[in-house]
Amino acid sequence: MEKILQVKDLHVSFKTYGGEVKAVRGVSFDLHKGETLAIVGESGCGKSVTSQSIMRLIPEPPGRIAGGEIIYKDKDLIKLKEPELRKIRGAYISMIFQDPMTALNPTLTIGDQITEGIRQHEDISRDEAKQKAIEMLALVGIPNPEIRLKQYPHQFSGGMRQRIVIAMALVCEPDVLIADEPTTALDVTIQAQILELFRDIQKKIGVSIILITHDLGVVAQVADRIAVMYAGKIVELGSRREIFYQPQHPYTKGLLQSVPRLDMVKGDLIPIPGTPPDLFAPPVGCAFSARCPFAMEVCSRVYPFQYHVSDQHQVDCWLQDERARKLVSTF
Repeated sequence: MEKILQVKDLHVSFKTYGGEVKAVRGVSFDLHKGETLAIVGESGCGKSVTSQSIMRLIPEPPGRIAGGEIIYKDKDLIKLKEPELRKIRGAYISMIFQDPMTALNPTLTIGDQITEGIRQHEDISRDEAKQKAIEMLALVGIPNPEIRLKQYPHQFSGGMRQRIVIAMALVCEPDVLIADEPTTALDVTIQAQILELFRDIQKKIGVSIILITHDLGVVAQVADRIAVMYAGKIVELGSRREIFYQPQHPYTKGLLQSVPRLDMVKGDLIPIPGTPPDLFAPPVGCAFSARCPFAMEVCSRVYPFQYHVSDQHQVDCWLQDERARKLVSTF
């Protein structure tokens, strides 16, 4: 399968008054053409920082990309200058942020905001840009797009505003769409509509999606592959079926056990004890070892190798070592 984007050994840190926060610590993954890759994990594990680093939206300072590569069309985005990045952002790689109201300018009409992006990247007239904006609004399910184009953000509901943000991100038909918690601020009914919209649009224009979320219910509906992040690292990566039905990392299993289900009885919900580690001084070994019920002495001393469970399924955990098989059998 064709690789549309490659992230290799990405390191991102932030300088603060309290010291340097190592927010992303050696993240690597590939995004294939036409697939949806979900990045999941608790708040503060580095999901959003990873996605913003791909777009080079990390404010420098205090942030900095300390190492690694982000390869798109044989170009390392980390090495590009700002004028070159502006040609890529929106046109080839777009992003949807968590809160649609803050992503929209309250003083401009929806039409002005959508056509601005089109005319920035495409050599077309104002009328052609307007027609393209109308077509995109219709594609994302906005009724009467010719009329709504002249309205302002406050005249739309939360779900409609999110659809407009999606239209803005997709109007130039990018290769990659990064969606950072796109359904968090929406109620369950609207959330389902937005997820269905993602599936429909992906079929129509073939965009590759990186979905950042902590909601495993969302992931189960739309993801092809899932990367599980903890303390700035991807600790497990695999297909949706492998992650949900054959989780190998204790953290992944802990996340799945802490998700409410309709068939649950009292006592079934098992939270993960403790909190993520302080990334001012990340642990030397496995960062999850302090919270892991299967932790061994080696876990806190040495970071585990990356074990390949299958062609698509990889996990960073000492329980995969043949010397730990007795413990694995109880997992």
